[in-house]
Amino acid sequence: MAQPYRTAYHFQPPRNWINDPNGPMIYKGIYHLFYQYNPEAAIWGNLAWGHSTSTDLVDWTIHPPALIPSDSYDINGCWSGSVTLLQNGTPAILYTGCDTQDTQLQNLAIPKDLSDPYLIEWIKSDHNPIMVPNPGEETLFRDPSTAWLGPDDGIWRVIIGNEREGNGTAILYKSKDFIHWTEAERPLHWTNETRMWECPEIFPVLVDGTENGVDTKVIFQGIKYVLKISVAGTGVDYYTIGNYDHENDVYIPDDGFVDNIESGLRVDYGRFYASKSFFDSAKTRRILIAWVDESTSREIDIIKGWSGLQTFPRKIWLDKAGKQLVQWPVEELETLRKNQVILPATTLKAGSKSEIPGVTGAQADVEISFSIPIATLEQAEDLESSWSNSQEICRQKASSANSTGVGPFGLLVLASNTIEEYTAVFFRIFKKNDKFVVLMGCDQKSVSANTKFGSKSHLWLLCL
Repeated sequence: MAQPYRTAYHFQPPRNWINDPNGPMIYKGIYHLFYQYNPEAAIWGNLAWGHSTSTDLVDWTIHPPALIPSDSYDINGCWSGSVTLLQNGTPAILYTGCDTQDTQLQNLAIPKDLSDPYLIEWIKSDHNPIMVPNPGEETLFRDPSTAWLGPDDGIWRVIIGNEREGNGTAILYKSKDFIHWTEAERPLHWTNETRMWECPEIFPVLVDGTENGVDTKVIFQGIKYVLKISVAGTGVDYYTIGNYDHENDVYIPDDGFVDNIESGLRVDYGRFYASKSFFDSAKTRRILIAWVDESTSREIDIIKGWSGLQTFPRKIWLDKAGKQLVQWPVEELETLRKNQVILPATTLKAGSKSEIPGVTGAQADVEISFSIPIATLEQAEDLESSWSNSQEICRQKASSANSTGVGPFGLLVLASNTIEEYTAVFFRIFKKNDKFVVLMGCDQKSVSANTKFGSKSHLWLLCL
């Protein structure tokens, strides 16, 4: 069957279902990507740890699953988790297993052959399960993070996603040997009246504005911490920036960040969930990957034989103001560029469309700049203080909306000859106090005439 809608530079296996990325890492110069994978069908279920490797984060080799349901503690699925490099360099997988009663249990696996840079075979620990849920939380106990060592006591820490008494929680566990774990007296962090936290992650970032990443186990002056979580049922990853109190093992968000993390910063406004980062020691950077949950129906997924993909890897770092993460595709993706098309400077009139000739592929990497006269900028609408919900702004000020200010302007991509189907990547400019604010949006309402495809608008607000 022809597959015109498969991606070319996002990772996905040849067939079947995938979701969360699990335990990305670099080991002996080889990048490893594990992921939730159904080896049997293009729908969720029978989850194993798919496994692929790469030397450049672009071209991937598919290997047999690293973990498959096989024991009482994971017979109903080898769910999400992370990889930690132990002090001797051994990679250790911590993952959630689901038993026949749907109880979520934390388990350990290590490579069978450490001399194999591809780490094809993994062995589950005889001590599994190594962490069990508290009574009443059997289905609210999953997704262990990458672990880290305390600075002075040599004790490992790991956080696990949880919902406790209606509060989203990152439970903290400790261990001296990575096998025997005990729950800490209090969680690393929690917020009131939030839903289940999935895939929690805490990692350090530099505060000097440089793009370098920091290893999770590094603790020194001049760093902040990011706490990132995926909120069950929302399809959204949120984060805050703050400090990690090593003595008391608690995370404290910086002033200006709301305690309710669900009202905080979003990692991405697109179809993006269960993101996972890792420190790339080869290039001193932190890389983030997430699951793209597609909008096609279950029936269509079964017909086409696959569902889900991973975002392309992006480098992340803290901005100079220390207020948000900056993201950019890894440089290796530039090797995919070919057949360059250059459009000379063109003047666009209001309401006009100008086709860019020579772009015949379904995928393109576009660099474009718009110049707007100062006199035109003065016509920008005021950004109302009541517009606190970015998605609502996008609905009100979408690419097809009538405008009395500056914009919308941008690109119509994957457009049909009649311009009836397209995806709009657009900009609008507003005034806020003595500055201009740019609304950058992706409007998918006209992506397809087929009503079975979901449509949604995504946007970002940028202050200039």
